[in-house]
Amino acid sequence: RTSPRLLCVATPQKSTGQNVEEEQSPSVNEQKAEPSSAEKLLAEEKAKLEDQLKEINDKYKRALADAENVRQRSQKLVEEAKLYGIQSFCKDLLEVADILEKATESVPKEEIKDENPHLKSLYEGLVMTEVQIQKVFKKHGLLRLDPVGAKFDPYEHEALFHAPVEGKEPGTVALVSKMGYKLHGRTLRPALVGVVKEA
Repeated sequence: RTSPRLLCVATPQKSTGQNVEEEQSPSVNEQKAEPSSAEKLLAEEKAKLEDQLKEINDKYKRALADAENVRQRSQKLVEEAKLYGIQSFCKDLLEVADILEKATESVPKEEIKDENPHLKSLYEGLVMTEVQIQKVFKKHGLLRLDPVGAKFDPYEHEALFHAPVEGKEPGTVALVSKMGYKLHGRTLRPALVGVVKEA
């Protein structure tokens, strides 16, 4: 009698096993359906992340370009500061050079004789100082403009007057009232000139 009972017990177990398989089969189907929606979500997430990556790369490249531009501008400003930092000092020294030039021009040449040693030595000292100051100017990139006979250039010359001059081409510089100067190719002070005009 014990064996029939076991059979009875075994029979429901088999049936429950089949039920378990039947219960599992719909969940497997559900799992097959779920990956498709999960794949869609993953694909959307991937697309979003790729867009974000492109945007970040673009911003990064722009930031690099901006940084490079700032670096180049700063370097240019530093170089210009080195070249033109002495500009105001040079302008002040030009007044000294002008005074020296006027002083040497004002000495009458016929008075510079051995009989007049004090005036002669003073004149020679002034000329030497003027030569030396021009050497110093040249050393620091400050060049004198002597535009007599050159074509009038509004960037380098300032016209004081226009007058007809025989034998000279109209539009050229006939007379220089005050010498001009350039610092490293940039006009520091334009020359004050008289320009030839047509008669």
